[in-house]
Amino acid sequence: MKRVLAALLSGVLFGVGLVLARMTDPTVVLGFLDIFGDFDPTLALVLGGAVATTVISFRLVLRRGQPLLAPDFQLPVAQVVDRALLLGAVIFGIGWGLAGYCPGPALVSAASGINTALLFVPAMIVGSLVHRFAARRRR
Repeated sequence: MKRVLAALLSGVLFGVGLVLARMTDPTVVLGFLDIFGDFDPTLALVLGGAVATTVISFRLVLRRGQPLLAPDFQLPVAQVVDRALLLGAVIFGIGWGLAGYCPGPALVSAASGINTALLFVPAMIVGSLVHRFAARRRR
């Protein structure tokens, strides 16, 4: 139960942060990508704050022997940049640039009833299911 509550509180905190930073507004993301037009540096500032917070927090948290609510840390071990990673990054970037949403802000926006997010989230889910199906077929 503690893990569920911690996950819920973390999700709420993340969602509130996205709203306060205006990352649920796709025009902010699209404005950041419009370097020759109506450029909006907000996304870079939010990203810089997130990276700084993560660098400091990870160093402090990983000093502990284990997480508070789990037996061990589950950190990524893959160190190879392969074709699938690059292709996925390109597809993600294209979708992000076209729609102005990535998954977290899209879910928060959809929960807020924003029309564009209500269209984007089902498309994102379908894309995830197509990927899962294709990955199973390859194996």
